Amino acid sequence: MPTTLLERYFPVVLQAILAFAIGTLLIGASAILGKRVRNAVKNTAYECGMTPYGTAKERFSVKFYLVAMLFILFDIEAIFLYPWAVVFRDLKMFAFFEMLVFVILILAGFFYIYKKGALDWTAEELKPVQHKIHVDLMPADPVPSEKVTHAA
Repeated sequence: MPTTLLERYFPVVLQAILAFAIGTLLIGASAILGKRVRNAVKNTAYECGMTPYGTAKERFSVKFYLVAMLFILFDIEAIFLYPWAVVFRDLKMFAFFEMLVFVILILAGFFYIYKKGALDWTAEELKPVQHKIHVDLMPADPVPSEKVTHAA
């Protein structure tokens, strides 16, 4: 049994040193041994096999960021299920009802954001654009035509 602070944290420090050394060694070896090919095709961004177009400075929809934040929120809530699963047998039915309330609250939040349309990415894209432009081909007050007389 470790007694000093150094003995207790020695495996953690050793693992950190080994991870840093292996990472440095692999990156250094690839830099030294790797073949360097510089051309226009190699310098373009890889877009999942598709030819990239436009610039990288395009705006994203706010819905993208909203869904990302909601994912993080629900993901963090799901993390709370793991400690509960560890102590479930010790707490018995109390833990079951406590987690039941927790899951019901999470589902209530999920259904709320679903009903608000926060997860519907295509709602704005599918709506047809209705232009209210009215072109009147016949003016209401026609201008009287001027009679042109030619001098002889």
